[in-house]
Amino acid sequence: MKKHVILVLALLLTMVFGMSTLTTSTAHAATDSSLTKLQKKGTLVMGTSPDYPPYEFQATVHGKTKIVGMDVAVGEKIAKDLGVKLVVKSMSFDSLLVALQTGKVDMVISGMNPTAARKKSVDFTHTYYQGGYSIVINKNDRGIYKNKDSFVGKTIGAQTGSTMYNESKKQTSGTTVKGMTSVSDLILALQSHKIQGVAMEKPSAQAYVANNKELAAIPSDFNLNASDTSAAVAFKKGSSALVHAANKSVDQIKTQNLVNKTYLPAAGKYLKTNTVNTSMWHYWKAFLTGVEYTLIITVCSVFFGFILGVLLALARMGQGGVFRTGLRWLATAYVEFIRGTPMMVQVMFVYFGLGLIVNLPALTSGIIAISLNSGAYVAEYIRGGINSVDAGQTEAARSLGMSSGATMRYVILPQALKNIWPSLGNEFITLIKDSSIVSIIGVSELIFQSNIVRSDTYRGVAPIAVIMVLYFILTFTASRILNYFERRMQHD
Repeated sequence: MKKHVILVLALLLTMVFGMSTLTTSTAHAATDSSLTKLQKKGTLVMGTSPDYPPYEFQATVHGKTKIVGMDVAVGEKIAKDLGVKLVVKSMSFDSLLVALQTGKVDMVISGMNPTAARKKSVDFTHTYYQGGYSIVINKNDRGIYKNKDSFVGKTIGAQTGSTMYNESKKQTSGTTVKGMTSVSDLILALQSHKIQGVAMEKPSAQAYVANNKELAAIPSDFNLNASDTSAAVAFKKGSSALVHAANKSVDQIKTQNLVNKTYLPAAGKYLKTNTVNTSMWHYWKAFLTGVEYTLIITVCSVFFGFILGVLLALARMGQGGVFRTGLRWLATAYVEFIRGTPMMVQVMFVYFGLGLIVNLPALTSGIIAISLNSGAYVAEYIRGGINSVDAGQTEAARSLGMSSGATMRYVILPQALKNIWPSLGNEFITLIKDSSIVSIIGVSELIFQSNIVRSDTYRGVAPIAVIMVLYFILTFTASRILNYFERRMQHD
């Protein structure tokens, strides 16, 4: 009898606890303003990495480049049900969650697995797709590799930050696991025999194999939880109301089996369209866009970097007085800090770090970061150029009654500029190439566009060859222009 009483009490306590939890969750969703703010804004910004067909990739639709795939269809469904417009923002996969946490995007849909580690940082909806892993290999190696255990002494590649990368490191023994940001880079490494296999989701593996006769897919045989092979939509931590609303759309997608019935077949049609014409000329608009953004970043960064460099150089050379001494120390610290940290880190800090204070677009963030970096180097060029001007020039100008400011402006700096022009020219050439770093935050410069073309066409080497030629044309042309002005200065 006592056992029955205890059992009844246990059931009652469980029901009460469950109801209180549900009430708390519902109350939190009701007080959370994430949904209200989003609907008031009128747009739903979706972050994704469009190099992972059929989940997300780029295709030419009616002559225009567009991000498509089954994940985009999921995003469109959620946006439509919420009554807002979907805006798709592309960036590297390992930057997506940072972008979500810093408010650069409202949600992430990129074939992302709702793992326990990720749930600590973001909130996930219910899963909208249940997949699995495969390992893509070169077709000629089908007799050598059977599953993950066949790669002892070999190298498996996976996308950095993905579940495949983490599980490959955990569940393989004697195997080197190599991470890369882009899946197209991994496929290129595979075909050039830098790695022997690429771990990826089954739908993506099937897409690559179907469109590249030199590749084959084998079972991975990873021991996985359901969360490791499923895909869900990620929202910022604490967005309970938004997650609750999105779950309604996700549940409809699962109930009606829209992914398999509608979304994947539609993605397959775009994939076939991409592979009808894989010539590089067919993608000239994508490369032209890359050139345009590369030039915008370079020209703006040179302009602002030069102004900042002049100010820093003058501050570093200031003598006397507490104020000038303080400026000198600040300028010195800035130059040393910028020169001592990688530009990629600086770009990510400006985009994501400052994004917590002000929401800057990716292009603006890239220009600011590269300008700040360039200014530190230009400051040293200018300081060296000023020091190279004979001290007698300053004495002569001052003897004529010129102020220190006028002497610097009209006598010293013109001569210093002539001396440092070759160094400034090298800085300009370097910035053309260094602009490629901003591709990590989704700016559509040449490197970013080449990665998209590679993932769309399944051709690894041709897009790289094209951008090599384009970079050479840009740098060679800039070099000839700079040399022309250098000769004019020497003549004067």
